[in-house]
Amino acid sequence: MQLTFQGKRISGLLTVVPRHEQSFMEDMKLFNFPEARSRKLMEVMGYDKHRLVEDGVCVSDLAVAGLQHLFDRGALGRDDFDALILVTQTPDHPMPPTSNVIQGRLQLKDDLFCLDINQGCAGFVVGLMQAFLLLEQPAIRKVVLVNADVVSRKTSPRDRNSYPLIGDAASITVIERGDSAGTVHANIKMDGTRREALMIPAGGMRLPHSEQTAALEDVGDNNLRAQDHLRMDGSAVFNFVQVEVPPMVASLLEQAGTDADAVDWFLFHQPNRFMLQKLADKIGIPHDKVPMNVVEKYGNSSGVTIPMAIVENLRNELPTRSFQVCLAGFGVGLTWGSMLMRLGELQFCDMLEY
Repeated sequence: MQLTFQGKRISGLLTVVPRHEQSFMEDMKLFNFPEARSRKLMEVMGYDKHRLVEDGVCVSDLAVAGLQHLFDRGALGRDDFDALILVTQTPDHPMPPTSNVIQGRLQLKDDLFCLDINQGCAGFVVGLMQAFLLLEQPAIRKVVLVNADVVSRKTSPRDRNSYPLIGDAASITVIERGDSAGTVHANIKMDGTRREALMIPAGGMRLPHSEQTAALEDVGDNNLRAQDHLRMDGSAVFNFVQVEVPPMVASLLEQAGTDADAVDWFLFHQPNRFMLQKLADKIGIPHDKVPMNVVEKYGNSSGVTIPMAIVENLRNELPTRSFQVCLAGFGVGLTWGSMLMRLGELQFCDMLEY
């Protein structure tokens, strides 16, 4: 599906990361795996450190901390926005919506459109699409998009395939109308027949949490996880990305009537460095246009990795400059989407530790 939006822009961006930092070599002590192979894996995949929340920290905690920081700085007024979108796979509760939890904890106005979206790796792109659609309403002047996940709390520390790359984080993006913003081009696709490639099998209504679903099982090569934990088919995900994402990006550029040379930055979801290198090669874009340093510093925080890549690499330039950027998210669902837009002259672009 191809979409276009007129006169919408990102005006501010904040990321929130936990203070607790854990190294890949610390993680490896949890596994029965040769150190030499661990170091080789670290080098190839781009693992090094990741940020993990402390026990009991939830999505609303990260979101409230980030929004309160913006209120205290005067970067965002409490009554300035009319919609609050939260994109997460790890809500505080099955009900009520965590966006309502955030609204209540901050005592925001009741004339506020609150919406939860259950999306992961493509969640930033999906959230932006929803924000742009809401801004078509005259009553909505400004939208706050929160992307946040604490997936480490649903990942087995004994699962070498997943745990070392997972990170926790949140991002807060302010979106508003802008007369000079120009056209935003976007596309989105979903394939639920491949949903089991990335999945937490238990904990919902299909398979409720129980003593049995919490029991660790050896799933091969001394990796231990329960049905309550994240399950990832790495080979299936890698093949999906290499097959589906290049034509998606090519279609986006064709839709916009431009080419890769006219794009300053390709800001992609950050599963790991190896996958991004292979993806850049498949698309035919130079590696220096594709930031790949988020996982090695913070971990894979699902949909938050795109705003993390923006803040980590461009925070000093975006307040005064603008760039033509291609955003792309791909993963759980399976879902893949991309967006071509002008990004820059932000009111704030920063990172906060929680």
